[in-house]
Amino acid sequence: MNEEISLKHCRRQGMHWVEIGQGLPLVLLHGWSMSHAVFAELAACLQNDFRLVIPDLPGHGRSETVAPSTLSAMLTRLTDVFALELREPFALLGWSLGGQLAQHWAVAEAARLRRLILLSTTPRFCAGNDWLHGLPVGALRLLRRNLQQAYFATLGHFFDEQFKTEALSPARRREILAFAVRPVGPPPLAQALESLDLLAQADLRPFSAHIQTPTLVIHGQDDVIIPHGAGDFLAAQIPGAQMLSLPATGHAPFLSHPEHLARSIRKFCYDA
Repeated sequence: MNEEISLKHCRRQGMHWVEIGQGLPLVLLHGWSMSHAVFAELAACLQNDFRLVIPDLPGHGRSETVAPSTLSAMLTRLTDVFALELREPFALLGWSLGGQLAQHWAVAEAARLRRLILLSTTPRFCAGNDWLHGLPVGALRLLRRNLQQAYFATLGHFFDEQFKTEALSPARRREILAFAVRPVGPPPLAQALESLDLLAQADLRPFSAHIQTPTLVIHGQDDVIIPHGAGDFLAAQIPGAQMLSLPATGHAPFLSHPEHLARSIRKFCYDA
């Protein structure tokens, strides 16, 4: 990272989040097994234009778990906390698992959202007879087994898969790990498995047509975690949604192309 940032750490009702910057409030929701730290570089690019609010999702980072571990329970915790912290309309960006929560949030509290950005996410993570844009069930079972047998090695492999077709140098990989993963670390194995099971079960396709917030769908064309077709589906089903397809880009564009992604976010949120 070329720019240092100074974060304000906050806590309420078992939720931990960080804040930085001034301007339109923008909430960033991270993905499975990560924490607020994964957005540090993107936050450095956006801090002059937004009041960034970046929570650790329940059961991740420094936030407590919720029971039951469902998208609805996680969303309830988020909305309870941020009903007090965000008094004005805000923009919401969700990446991967965070994008599923963002879809749910956009339907539950449409009046509070000014803009919605769905980044490398999907309404349904697992493939099925009527859904071809997901991970095969067998591959998910293998991932679950590998996590139980070699947790940290499997997480390392999953991290690398996010950049599978991109020219990520060893030095850049070390740099990303240093600011995005190591400061907080992954959740405990049991919580990681619970969250993975949540991904396996969720099907938000019925929500898509009910999202009324102006929406930007961003998806890498080379994403091997969530196929590009999932982004195409969301862009087609959400009324008026815009689609930004990123060539030669994998699952984490904010890590491989942070400045480009920041420009796209800024333009979408501030253009009339």
